[in-house]
Amino acid sequence: MTDRKPPRTTNDEKATLVGFLDYLRDAIAAKVVGVPEPEIRTPGVQSGTNLLGLVKHLTAVERFYLLGEDVRDWPGTMRPSQKETVDGVLAAYREIRARANEVIDACPDLTLPAPGPPRRGPKPSMRWALVHLIEETGRHAGHADILREQYDGSTGR
Repeated sequence: MTDRKPPRTTNDEKATLVGFLDYLRDAIAAKVVGVPEPEIRTPGVQSGTNLLGLVKHLTAVERFYLLGEDVRDWPGTMRPSQKETVDGVLAAYREIRARANEVIDACPDLTLPAPGPPRRGPKPSMRWALVHLIEETGRHAGHADILREQYDGSTGR
């Protein structure tokens, strides 16, 4: 794997946030490329975390916060079924990313609520949702870095 430099920052807050989110999204997707079955879904730690599960989970997180789709089984988002393929999970992640970016692009003001699913209390702002997704994706990118290094020694983004 090759290291990629973080995006350049601009004075445009939304572009900066989306740039860093996309940077982390690319890092996560790159970690699963070239890892064969069954290793792609083999837990690397006692909690059961695996590379394919991280991508599936982040797909659910983006659906929840940026597309307003409810998630009924959060632990299940970390466990891909045997029917789910690497190509299918990656395609779903890329499709959600594109749809989420359309929602972000359409938001004229980051103080407006993000489209998260209905729940008690006010919805978080789009700014909060973007910062949270950067934190969540970054955290899991670190997990993916470790799992991939355990598998074949590769490092980098």
